[in-house]
Amino acid sequence: MNCYMRSNKYKQNYQNSNIVISGNLDLNIENVKKSLLNSSDLTTRNLMFQDKKIVVVYINTIVGRETLETQVIQQIINNSKDTIPNTVAIKDVKSSDSFDECILSIVKGKTVIFIEDEKSVFILETTSFENRSIEQPSSEQTIRGSHDGLVECIITNINQIRRRISNPNLVVKTLSLGVESDTCLAVLYIDTIANEDLVKEVHRRLSYVDVDYVHSPGNLEEFIEDNPYSPFPQLLTTERSDRIAGNLMEGKIAILTDGSPSALVLPITFFSFYQSPDDYNSRWMVASFARILRLVSFLIAISLPALYIALVSFHFEIIPIDLVFNVKSSLENVPYPPLVEALGMQITLELLRESAIRLPNPIAQTLGVVGGLVIGTAVVQANLVSNTMIVVISLTAIASFVVPDNEIGTSVRLLGFPLMFAASLIGLIGIVFGLSIILIHLCKLESFGSPYFAPFAPFRKADLKDTVVRAPLWKMKKRPFAPLPKKFNRENNSRGWENDEK
Repeated sequence: MNCYMRSNKYKQNYQNSNIVISGNLDLNIENVKKSLLNSSDLTTRNLMFQDKKIVVVYINTIVGRETLETQVIQQIINNSKDTIPNTVAIKDVKSSDSFDECILSIVKGKTVIFIEDEKSVFILETTSFENRSIEQPSSEQTIRGSHDGLVECIITNINQIRRRISNPNLVVKTLSLGVESDTCLAVLYIDTIANEDLVKEVHRRLSYVDVDYVHSPGNLEEFIEDNPYSPFPQLLTTERSDRIAGNLMEGKIAILTDGSPSALVLPITFFSFYQSPDDYNSRWMVASFARILRLVSFLIAISLPALYIALVSFHFEIIPIDLVFNVKSSLENVPYPPLVEALGMQITLELLRESAIRLPNPIAQTLGVVGGLVIGTAVVQANLVSNTMIVVISLTAIASFVVPDNEIGTSVRLLGFPLMFAASLIGLIGIVFGLSIILIHLCKLESFGSPYFAPFAPFRKADLKDTVVRAPLWKMKKRPFAPLPKKFNRENNSRGWENDEK
């Protein structure tokens, strides 16, 4: 499928106004070759059409060769009595007198036809890129949800979203970013729901992006997020089309990038990262339990090692007496303070995680067993780490992987380190002080002008129905307040049939 979309550029990435299309065919072809630096995959084919010389120009590595041969070349050779647009079997044919547009079309995979004594060209849509099939994202797997994810082709991705939202108000605005790469982006929103000021703000920030290459949404995220120095992600990255569609229906905006199987969703709140598509396909009690479990895992992942350090170093009296002897016996032969223990095991765990990500799956699974069992047992037997610390770090690792979003999971693991240092200095007071700083930062943070820690800061009781717990769907009549949608009501009396029975 063709991945190129005609872009409305904020800036003209390619400009060579000194060159114009002339009636001299040889001069035109020479200018094209010079502009493309005599690239080896640039192909020119000389033909005759209505007693005039024509030259078909294209890049053979990104053009659909079968389409070009059967629908363009053969048609020109066999049928030369009509005009070019009526001769070729290509629907998307346009005429242009701009040399700049001609060059941009060629590098996008289109075919350009130069005609002798003509000062304009015909541009034919013949682009062809290899695409992989649609499959479930490995990082966002679900049990009851859909199993289709985004791919590297932006048109296929938009197709998936439009299939889910068959609404004429679904707006797709395309543009190009990257002075050298000319990467195609698509901004998606529902016009009757999304806030107009939010849409304008997204376009305003994108208009300032002036880099050579935009290769992924993650690369773009750093240029448009509110606070680039925050450890917390302020835009949601997802590879699931159903998740994108659900967020669009709440008045949010999605940004797709050609060549990347992920999208950015904005504005977002902290609690959005702890929501899973499975929550809306399960019973509300099960979904609420899972939500609470994920939020508890956040507290465990960020503070459990620090809490252990504080209790062992400063507050031994808090530990139950039956547990004191077990902890003390496990620490007797360990020559290091608890902080060194925790740092060593946390860093080891991060090394194992990073290496497992970049290894083939069978080797990664073996590495997990070796790292979890062999290394863990060896360090305890060598009296390098206590048994209790192994349990603490294991629980911390499991808790950090519970979160459905990898970005926030990485942030949580990162924030655990300063809390460990604070706990080693002043105990529980250090943990409370560190957590207070994190909480203040969350309350001050914004995502495209929307409060990041909503609905707690500012507090909105109505929005609690889809944060810590997931209320029954028929109870969630209003959209979340944070994106400031045009329409707040999203559901009426969907269980009105109950009244018919009375």
